[in-house]
Amino acid sequence: MEYTIIEVPDMNDSVSRIVLAGTQYLIRFTYNDTADYWTFGLYTPLNAPIVIGIKIIPNFPLNLFYGVTSLPFGVFGVMTNLDHIGRDDFRNGKAKFIFAPV
Repeated sequence: MEYTIIEVPDMNDSVSRIVLAGTQYLIRFTYNDTADYWTFGLYTPLNAPIVIGIKIIPNFPLNLFYGVTSLPFGVFGVMTNLDHIGRDDFRNGKAKFIFAPV
């Protein structure tokens, strides 16, 4: 399976530019320290939301239930052996956020 690893910055809230399937996007990662979970959102280059606040859970296609046609054609997910993804798990390499084109 071919996939792209998307780096999650070591910040509680971040926005980065990425190119997926030849199209530029903004991706936002947010860590909720009260409930101990991560979310992500995808935006156009002009900061218009495509999807927001998707809770990041391990080993599950995160955009499975989103029928948004402006999403890149593929699957977002997290590769890990963990049952829960904590604040430092992307930084220490225990979890990898990926996009796999379909």
